[in-house]
Amino acid sequence: MNYKQISSTQNQLIKQIVLLKEKSRERRKTNLFIVEGLREIHLALQGHYDIKTLLFYPEICPEDSLPKLNNSTQVIEISKDVYQKIAHRDTTEGIVAIAKSKSHQLDNLKLNNKNPLILIAEAPEKPGNIGALLRTADAANVDAFILANPKTDLYNPNIIRSSVGCLFTNTIATGNTEDIIAFLKSNNINIYSAILQDAAYYHKQDFTKASAIVVGTEADGLSQAWRDASTQNIIIPMSGKIDSMNVSVAAGILVFEAKRQRDFI
Repeated sequence: MNYKQISSTQNQLIKQIVLLKEKSRERRKTNLFIVEGLREIHLALQGHYDIKTLLFYPEICPEDSLPKLNNSTQVIEISKDVYQKIAHRDTTEGIVAIAKSKSHQLDNLKLNNKNPLILIAEAPEKPGNIGALLRTADAANVDAFILANPKTDLYNPNIIRSSVGCLFTNTIATGNTEDIIAFLKSNNINIYSAILQDAAYYHKQDFTKASAIVVGTEADGLSQAWRDASTQNIIIPMSGKIDSMNVSVAAGILVFEAKRQRDFI
């Protein structure tokens, strides 16, 4: 098949892709973002994301490797120079897409499970941590992953990369802490906040009922609002010299205890 070709790094579309990679303001303004890699693009398609444009460098990604796309998706063959200009990763697969972002407003969150398990993270800032949390949420197949007071654009390329595409496989919502607490209480969801003060061991809790597990940053922990709203503050027994661990590791321990109690269903 003959595709449109772009060989100049000065092409207007290529300049827009660079902006979308580097500027969250551009992503918010256009409601577009960049996806790189075959696995990530396949997961975006599985997550019903609208792929507007697909660009491929045929020497790395031959035509017969391209994913099945809607007829409305523009497919463009690009040169080596162009690919090196827009590729985000050092080890790449020769394929980049422009996709339409989704709204993740808390008001749009619908819980299909009457006995949900939700993972909540308050104000995580590092893309690597957010990506790892998304991988944990996907591995546990939680009913929702909620970001409270987000500080980082969800469609940051480093989040997509570190989540290995799990951004597209999770049910995700964002909102401020107060609105999320109100949402949980209105849906009769127990709140288990990972806080040292007035805490009980996590494995002594009953997570078989509707539960939200809430984690904060290693630096600041959780805000006072979570302490006040918590059904029970929980801690992980630690035998070493420090009293904290990486947020995604802690989240994994807590969430999979809940899954164990639920027979991993």
